[in-house]
Amino acid sequence: MPRRRRPEAKEIQPDAVYNSTLAEKFINSMMWDGKKTISQKIFYTSMDLIQERSGDDPLKLFKKAVENCKPMLEVKTRRVGGANYQVPIEVPQNRRTALAIRWILNGARARADKSMAEKLAGELMDAANQRGAAIKKKDDVHRMAEANKAFAHYRW
Repeated sequence: MPRRRRPEAKEIQPDAVYNSTLAEKFINSMMWDGKKTISQKIFYTSMDLIQERSGDDPLKLFKKAVENCKPMLEVKTRRVGGANYQVPIEVPQNRRTALAIRWILNGARARADKSMAEKLAGELMDAANQRGAAIKKKDDVHRMAEANKAFAHYRW
């Protein structure tokens, strides 16, 4: 971690099809071994599947799914006087988005569908409808923060 100042956040260019920076961030997070074209193909195929299944705008459903998965609180471990406490803290905006994207991708990868595009489409549709693995993960994190609310005074 730098001592003098924080490094500037890199400007992400919007994706070519939907002109959305969130979609580009999602594609970059899904990418393995620098194979961006494969990641793009999976994402756009899943968006087409969402369009086919739901009938409405897939970008709107995608944004709703990410928004539904964003956590408000999380717990961080603090060591105070020889004891470790799980202290609930508010999550910064950029971390909220990163966590939501990560949880959606992990939930999609864990599904039992045929292709990754089908898995991703199913997970995005579930997240938009407040169910699925990503929503369960968010609820678990919120429940953990709620259970440790007594240690909130250790926040600094």
